[in-house]
Amino acid sequence: MAVTKIVEVSISAEIPIGPQHPALHEPLLLRVYADGEEVVRVEINTGYNHRGIEKLCEKNTFYKDIFIVGRVCGICNAVHANCYVRAVEQILGVEPNNRAKYLRVLAMELERIHSHMLVNAVMAENIGFENLFMQIMLDREMVMKAKEILTGARVMADFMMVGGVRRDIDDVKRARLKDLLLKLRPKVEYYKKVFEEDETIFKRLAGVGVVKRRDVLAHGLLGPVARASGVRIDSRVSDKYDAYGEIPFKVITRDEGDTWARMMVRWDETLESIEMSIYILDKLPSDGSPVPDERKLPRRFPPGEAFTRVEAPRGELTYYVMSDGKSLNPYRVKIRTPSFNNIINSTFMYLKHTIADVPVILTSLDPCISCMERATVIDLEKGVKYTVPFKVIAGKKP
Repeated sequence: MAVTKIVEVSISAEIPIGPQHPALHEPLLLRVYADGEEVVRVEINTGYNHRGIEKLCEKNTFYKDIFIVGRVCGICNAVHANCYVRAVEQILGVEPNNRAKYLRVLAMELERIHSHMLVNAVMAENIGFENLFMQIMLDREMVMKAKEILTGARVMADFMMVGGVRRDIDDVKRARLKDLLLKLRPKVEYYKKVFEEDETIFKRLAGVGVVKRRDVLAHGLLGPVARASGVRIDSRVSDKYDAYGEIPFKVITRDEGDTWARMMVRWDETLESIEMSIYILDKLPSDGSPVPDERKLPRRFPPGEAFTRVEAPRGELTYYVMSDGKSLNPYRVKIRTPSFNNIINSTFMYLKHTIADVPVILTSLDPCISCMERATVIDLEKGVKYTVPFKVIAGKKP
């Protein structure tokens, strides 16, 4: 019997990436559907790391919450604490002095430097440059040391407090910090040049995961992801919080919009943060102690609410804090992290690329799952959404 008709049946294979995967250092599941090597659909599943941070904040006092919000994310704990503390200061009507504001900015820019170096190192590892990964991580130790000198801790700073910061620095520490930053600057310039000129890195990253300017606006993408597509968005410029209105810096943007551009924006921002940190150390104001007397801080909180935002290493981070005026605990704390926008809305970026491009695109978003986890239960059969009580999340009976 002769063949009269050919029917093509497309077959797509489902490839789970995560929630634990060598190329993915965060608990996130990508369900990747591929036709051959080409990605045709991606589903993003989260919820593996929910800790009930917001509810925990409502169960503790305003002052204890400073230490809780600092644990939302290990990489950018100072910016989380800063955003929350400024919200509490707005409710109380407290204003830190200029020296405290400069030291706050210094702590946050040191975090930006080590965060950007970390994700560029992870990218080098994911594309097969393991020696480059180790070299970047080795030099990153200089900024970790600088953070230890400033805050007293290498990672978890606990540096912010209502009305100021917890530690001041003397001239000896200023000199040590500046020396470390001056040694780090040529290292970063070298790594930027490697990402710029190495043919293998460029071919692996250029043209992959392109995000156009209109896609950034349509999906609400933030931080270096938006700036690498030519969208000049930066809370440090728009809000000028703490001392950002007095410290000169450039907002780095590029027009390529691809994975390579996102990594290059981070290298340029690292160099910019080094210059800002050196400027702060040279121009540190002397208008009094930046460390307020904790015993004199207000113990009664008036009714009120505050909304604050900071430019975290991954983009705009916002806090909403509400006081009912009856308790020492906040009535409501709501956190929105940049990874929440950038990861949940990124499915379109993977389409028409190969399976091997998926980890590269995901890494270029600098995902931080510990920041973004939220628990929302949706019953698809009944079409209803409901909230899970905190006791159930904690494993106790409701």
